[in-house]
Amino acid sequence: MKITTNCGKTVTLEPRSDLSNLDLSGLNLASADLQNADLENANLQNADLKNANLENAYLENAYLEDANLKGANLRNANLGGANLRNANLGGANLRNANLENAYLIDANLQNAYLYKADLKGANLRNANLENAYLIDANLQNAYLYKADLKGANLYCSNLQGAYLIDANLQNADLKNANLENAYLENAYLEDADLRNANLKGANLENSKFNNEYKLTKI
Repeated sequence: MKITTNCGKTVTLEPRSDLSNLDLSGLNLASADLQNADLENANLQNADLKNANLENAYLENAYLEDANLKGANLRNANLGGANLRNANLGGANLRNANLENAYLIDANLQNAYLYKADLKGANLRNANLENAYLIDANLQNAYLYKADLKGANLYCSNLQGAYLIDANLQNADLKNANLENAYLENAYLEDADLRNANLKGANLENSKFNNEYKLTKI
C-alpha cells in the first residue's frame, strides 16, 4: 500500500517501514499492516488507524492527538512519551505496550486490553478507561485525575503513588492491587473490590464507599 505524505513524499506502508519523522496527519491508514514499523516522532494527528496492525511498532514521541486507533493492534508497541490526547483507543490491544510518560488526556480507552502495559508516569486526566483490562499493568505515579475506571479490571496492578483524585472506580476490580501512597481523595469506590489491596499510606479522604465490608476486610 502506497500513500503520499503531507510533504509530497510517496512511501510504502508495509511491515518494518521507516516512517519516522514523517507528516502523516489526517491520512487514512485504516487496517494498514505496520508491524515493526518505525514511527518515531511521526505526526499522526487526526490519522485514521482503525484496526491497523502496529504490533511491535516504534512510536516513541509520536504525535497522535485526535487519532483513531479503535480496535488497533498495538501489542508490544513502544509509545513512550507519545501524545495521544483525545485519541480513540477503544477496544485496542495494548498488551505489553510501553506507554511510559505518554500523554493520554481525554483519551478513550474503553474496553482496551492493557495486560501488563507500562503506564508509569502517564497523564490520563479525564481519560475513559471504563471496563478496560489492566491486570498486572504498571500505573505507578500515573496521573488519573477524574479518570473513568468504572468496571475496570485492575487485579494485581501497580498504582503506587498514582493520582486518583475524583476518579471513578465504581465496580472496579482492585484485588491485590498496590495502592501504596496513592491519592484517592473524593474517589468513587462504590462496589469496588479492594480485597488484599495494599493501601498503606494512601489518602482516602472523602472517598465514597457503599460497602463497609470491603473496607474492614482490606
